[in-house]
Amino acid sequence: MTRFSPFLLLFLVLQGAAVAQVKSWTQAGRNYDSRIPTPEAFLGYPIGDQHTRHDRLVEYFRELDRLSDRVSVQVIGKTFEKRDQLLAIFTSPANHARREEIRKRHLAAQTAGGDPSVPLVIHLGYNVHGNEPSSSEAAILTAYHLAASLDPETLKWLDETVILMDPVINPDGRDRHTHWANMHKADPPVADPADREHNEVWPGGRTNHYWFDLNRDWFHGTFPETRNRIRVFHEWRPFVQTDHHEMGTNSTFYFDPGKGSSNNPIVPGTLYNTVYPLFGRHFSRAADSIGSMYFTKEAFDKLYPGYGSSYINFYGGAGFLFEQASSRGHVQETSTVPLTFAFTIRNQFTASLATIRASLAERESLHAMRREFHRLSAEQAARSQVKAYVFGDPQDRSRTLAFVDRLLMHQVEVHELPAAIRSEGRVFETGSSYLVPVEQMNHIMVRSIFEKQITYTDSTFYDASTWSLIEAFGIPYSALKTAFKTGQRLESLPTRAVPPVKRSGYAYVMGSTDYHVHRAIYMLQQSGVNVQSAFRPFTASVDGSAVTFGYGSLSIPVGLQRVGEDSLFRTVSRVSAACGIPIHGLATGYSLGGIDLGSNNMRTLKKPEAAMLIGNGVAATEAGEVWHLLDQRVGMPITKIDLTTLSRTDLSRYNTLVMVGGNYGQMDKSQTDRIRAWVQAGGTLIAIKNASEWAVRNGFGEEALVPDSLPRANARFDFDEAQDREGAKAMGGSIFRVDLDTTHPIGFGYTSRTLSVYRNGATCLRPSRNPYSTVAKYLATPLVGGYVHPESLARIRQSASVLVGQTGRGRVVYFADDPNFRGAWYGTNRLFLNALFYGGSINVPAAGPSASE
Repeated sequence: MTRFSPFLLLFLVLQGAAVAQVKSWTQAGRNYDSRIPTPEAFLGYPIGDQHTRHDRLVEYFRELDRLSDRVSVQVIGKTFEKRDQLLAIFTSPANHARREEIRKRHLAAQTAGGDPSVPLVIHLGYNVHGNEPSSSEAAILTAYHLAASLDPETLKWLDETVILMDPVINPDGRDRHTHWANMHKADPPVADPADREHNEVWPGGRTNHYWFDLNRDWFHGTFPETRNRIRVFHEWRPFVQTDHHEMGTNSTFYFDPGKGSSNNPIVPGTLYNTVYPLFGRHFSRAADSIGSMYFTKEAFDKLYPGYGSSYINFYGGAGFLFEQASSRGHVQETSTVPLTFAFTIRNQFTASLATIRASLAERESLHAMRREFHRLSAEQAARSQVKAYVFGDPQDRSRTLAFVDRLLMHQVEVHELPAAIRSEGRVFETGSSYLVPVEQMNHIMVRSIFEKQITYTDSTFYDASTWSLIEAFGIPYSALKTAFKTGQRLESLPTRAVPPVKRSGYAYVMGSTDYHVHRAIYMLQQSGVNVQSAFRPFTASVDGSAVTFGYGSLSIPVGLQRVGEDSLFRTVSRVSAACGIPIHGLATGYSLGGIDLGSNNMRTLKKPEAAMLIGNGVAATEAGEVWHLLDQRVGMPITKIDLTTLSRTDLSRYNTLVMVGGNYGQMDKSQTDRIRAWVQAGGTLIAIKNASEWAVRNGFGEEALVPDSLPRANARFDFDEAQDREGAKAMGGSIFRVDLDTTHPIGFGYTSRTLSVYRNGATCLRPSRNPYSTVAKYLATPLVGGYVHPESLARIRQSASVLVGQTGRGRVVYFADDPNFRGAWYGTNRLFLNALFYGGSINVPAAGPSASE
């Protein structure tokens, strides 16, 4: 390890002395405009002495905007907790005066690689993980430096660049951690890692309001924080984008280039082979100059387009990741010397200035990279056997439009389908289907969205090994390999016209295939309306035409309501318009085919009264997926019960309990017995991933797990191979196909028995001994896309993806996989929502002995 000077050792150990003056953060001898307040003068403490609240950071940036003609601050949106998302733009006063002209000229020169006469556009992004706070403190210092520095180099930067800055990507998570660190700060500070300051309570500050990891959301665009950033990205299309993070306390400092074997193979290689090494030398010189230890090339892949440091790569730019060892508070012991918050900020600040310096120094390489990107992208598109993708589900307009929305968010060219097309055994109709040409400027993103499999040179993944968005949405699609015609290009999301409800004195019916059907059910139930579900199909006469309503279709009998006929009609009309689902009035319960509306196979649905276990050991991101889904897409509350209060919670007020993945080993026998008794009394337990394993091991039914692979003869490998060999066995995230029983209530609303599921865990369920209980089962050759180790594949194939088992008068719905993955898997959300809304109506049929038995 580098020998530290006495000054640097003092910097590492002490909080205030080394950072009391701004000049200690910058290079000696630099001059600053005295009219611009230093961060310390404005905030009342030296940077690094305290964690800066988001509102104070916002105030400081607004003060810079007020006092400096180099800075313009915009509010680009608000978080769920109503905190401002800022975009600060730094450039010279002359450039500010013609900023819109610069932006337009910059965008116009994309395919040419850029316009050398236009200032270089770069973007600095900080603090996507709320409890990795050093970067936002560095953003404050960087902003001050750009606003106030009078040295020639900084003035040159401002003349020749437009610097976009997102000082806090995750304001809600940051404030959660900021309050934690500040309220537990001691004086003198406590460096002991066991101190409460360094150990946040569940769920911690990493995630946003709904406990999602926003650094995985650039591709999915589930959250407003992300969508606002993506909008700004496409308004400017920067050449460089940074993403500042923190990692384990005993690490050092990481910067790109990353692990070369994990580069994305469809992104042209100039980025990886030329630009990353060039910038890496600039970063290393900057780190060397302050005596900081660092590493490169050993970790962190560039495969997934959903990271803040990789999204730009799919549009011809260079994304840079910085990972700083974290003090997780104000100072913490390490295996060498104590690590202070101030020191972590210093590294991030140094990297920020180094990025600006490197971008200008390597400007020609950045232009060449972008020019080469678009040239090779066009060549890929021209060589592609696939000429366009056609997609659409006429029975689920809501899900189709949600997918179109994601395409438009990513600036992908989408067209209306001018005439019906038959392809790969499917018919795609005009009005409900759309076309995406392969030959377009954003060809690389088109491939990322539609292709299922890529070629890997590595089998160890930092995160997902596949991310096909079309598979996530589960929409019928086809790759066209012949000439095609396009209709009008979509400039905005198409509107959806729903015919007005025809008043009925007998019953109203609606299908079950639209994504928003559960929202409609809950809105009706909230209004006091009784809703029945068809456990068998029927055909009814609607405006003189025979219309078939499949499994799970809904009936609202007028005569079986507590609300009046006029009130019912108004409610049904409101729900139809709000959810975008046609609801039909029928004059008779006598069906043209199938069951009649008065059949015993029409079952009244119970309004879900749901709770979810949360707290220490529970996977916060998976719990957040459920919370977000019900809040934002269904409009339904769910009670979040911390495991520490479970023993004194009256479970009888709930009919559904959700347990997502996590470690439930801390639950004692009495808690487990209470849940089992509640299920046996008629409750529905929805268990996901590890929670399914917990339910199986605690005897909630007769279901079983697939055993681990059989022991093998002792093998011998080189020690250095361990990380790669064992890492390859982890399920980073791959897509598989299952066979789904669409007659089962969990499968209601699906029109195809083949369904893609996302798997990123090791839970493997045996198919049930009861032949009616295995709702979804992995195919014999299940892999759709991504990497899976052969040993894992052997356990997965023909195992159960979804089971429903009877326990007394209740039931357990077992999910081997996460149906709500990252809020993006619209294709499997329905499985979970069906369990929630139809679970109370499921009575698992008893099975007699088979002939073989």
